[in-house]
Amino acid sequence: MIRRLTHLGGARATILAGLVLVAVGGEERRVGVAALLANALSHLAVQILKRAVARARPCDSSGRSIALIEPPDPFSFPSGHSAAAFAVAVPIAATHPWLGPAVLAVAGLVAYSRVALRVHHTIDVLAGAAIGVAGAIVAIRLLL
Repeated sequence: MIRRLTHLGGARATILAGLVLVAVGGEERRVGVAALLANALSHLAVQILKRAVARARPCDSSGRSIALIEPPDPFSFPSGHSAAAFAVAVPIAATHPWLGPAVLAVAGLVAYSRVALRVHHTIDVLAGAAIGVAGAIVAIRLLL
């Protein structure tokens, strides 16, 4: 179950969520565009930081990976899945407060899954979540 949950922070799921909101139309179109913009902004920041910091994924004392799934790249800091999950969840929560607890809980579970599956350190997912929230705040201020 946790292996499936972690993919809710991946590009396919987060971009699809934004596109579905855009396709619904009306007010949801603006929320979807904000989610897509937040996702793009956070992704850019994550990729720049990953290459600048170049922190290795969690490994054992011999330097072997302890990941329980295949990592998407060799770098750990910050977590792109956590950033994307929060980048999409925050615009939804901001415009639909009744959905806020659910979408933010899912984003939190995605972040937790990255540590539980041993592909990130705790600080990686906290930084990723902060980057996703920051991207969402920028998108919300620009579009909503």
